Amino acid sequence: MPQEPSGVFDMLGPIMIGPSSSHTAGVVRIARVLHFLLGGIPDEATITFYNSFAMTYKGHGSDRAVLAGLMGMAVDDERLRDALSLAETHGLKYTFEAAISSARPHPNTLRIRARRGALTREIEGISRGGGLILITEVDELHTNFTGQLPTLVIWARDVRGAVAFLAAILAYDNVNIATLTVSRRARQDVALQVYELDEPLRPASLEYIRSLEWVQAALLLPPV
Repeated sequence: MPQEPSGVFDMLGPIMIGPSSSHTAGVVRIARVLHFLLGGIPDEATITFYNSFAMTYKGHGSDRAVLAGLMGMAVDDERLRDALSLAETHGLKYTFEAAISSARPHPNTLRIRARRGALTREIEGISRGGGLILITEVDELHTNFTGQLPTLVIWARDVRGAVAFLAAILAYDNVNIATLTVSRRARQDVALQVYELDEPLRPASLEYIRSLEWVQAALLLPPV
């Protein structure tokens, strides 16, 4: 289940560069997730704003916010105002698209497909207000994480016992799982496993997970 605001700062929203927590802070955080999934600033990105975002993204600064997030900036980074020119400086090529989609009922939905070198990743997320987000897809596979906690993202072959085995590694590290989603396109296809954690696992454990024959990639994302 999505996490609810837990304190006064969650309810009021983050310290940020304005004008809107939904259209700025939330957008920055969605894009920062993709920044960390790619391991740095992408070379190019296609950014699609849906529904309410499609009509307001320019006026509310969501265009600058998404580029700032892709460049790894936090919501309170003063450079956010200059994100359009900084993207050019970093060689980040981008395309903005706007669309209305009844398949995406949330008014503030954002989809980003980006490439860094030979690696391409795609995410979809919603900005829930107050700077809170929910990532609903990674590489067209369903997920459901908030970006508020250390998040272990694993692409692996769909093998029996995989989730139990990885959960045992986390338990050995004394790491508690807050949420877990597993998604696949078909049986024995690539499965996406996403673990939101109360604390990060040890670097040695992450390297061990990466070494497993059935694991294609594993990343530990910091809170965004």
